[in-house]
Amino acid sequence: MQYIDQLDKGNKKNRLLLYLPFSFFYLGLMALNWLIIRYSSISVKEMMNVQVEKLGENLAFFQIIIPFTIFLIMLFVWVLFVHKQKLHSLTTSRNRVDVNRFFVGFGVQALFVVLGFLVSYLLAPEDFQLNFQLLPFLVFFVIAIIFIPIQTSFEECFFRGYLMQGIGLATRSRAVALLSTSILFGLMHMANPEVEVIGSSIMIYYIGTGLFLGIITLLDKGLELALGFHAANNLIGALLVTSNWTAFQTNSIFLNIGNPDTVNIAEFIWPVIIIYPLLLLFFSKKYHWTDWKKHLFGKVK
Repeated sequence: MQYIDQLDKGNKKNRLLLYLPFSFFYLGLMALNWLIIRYSSISVKEMMNVQVEKLGENLAFFQIIIPFTIFLIMLFVWVLFVHKQKLHSLTTSRNRVDVNRFFVGFGVQALFVVLGFLVSYLLAPEDFQLNFQLLPFLVFFVIAIIFIPIQTSFEECFFRGYLMQGIGLATRSRAVALLSTSILFGLMHMANPEVEVIGSSIMIYYIGTGLFLGIITLLDKGLELALGFHAANNLIGALLVTSNWTAFQTNSIFLNIGNPDTVNIAEFIWPVIIIYPLLLLFFSKKYHWTDWKKHLFGKVK
């Protein structure tokens, strides 16, 4: 069975209606958050800096990350008791969740995050300052290793799981489900301070990442690779380096003190046009993906 085809049985109209409340609830919250920030007299970067100064990095980070735990629980409850589906259908089409795939996705992206940081450091060491403080870092490490995978798991289960299956059911098109969820995933990041500092061109990275994660989910018939990749991207990145203009301001090992006005957008685009295609090739060879046209552009049954 194909991953996107794992839909509950019954009247199609009734099934479609079940997807609307939670989807509109979460996407509506994201839209409201963006509108508040967009028309606020203070920038999101300044708001976050005020929160960090008031609460400290660890508590401010915890305040940002904890809602995703609530969202994930709400999604699971909705799927279990409203859709009356097993959570397994939200994660994979295999008989059991493939933990090895998760760790392959995690390991590959963790390697690229570390290599990317090393390249940036070697090219401009003056932009980085050692920020390591043992006790604050250990506290942050515990918070991060628990809650960042929860955050990324919610986003994957919602966008590449729940929403992709729902839109696939509504349109009967894999391509529409893939493209629409990728765009929505990118737009979800519109309220991030990185967009304010770097500009809307960074949306190429967010939408491109959503597209990559959607492609590997459809080709691999499950979320495992995407779950691992996304967790590594956010977790390793947050542990390694932070700055005062990113969504996560943390007690990381290094602090980026470079001028954000001089950030080259190419740093965010090159993963989309170089790394992601190479990873697709690697995963394709490793897991013997075939018939890409059917999996990405075929009809949902």
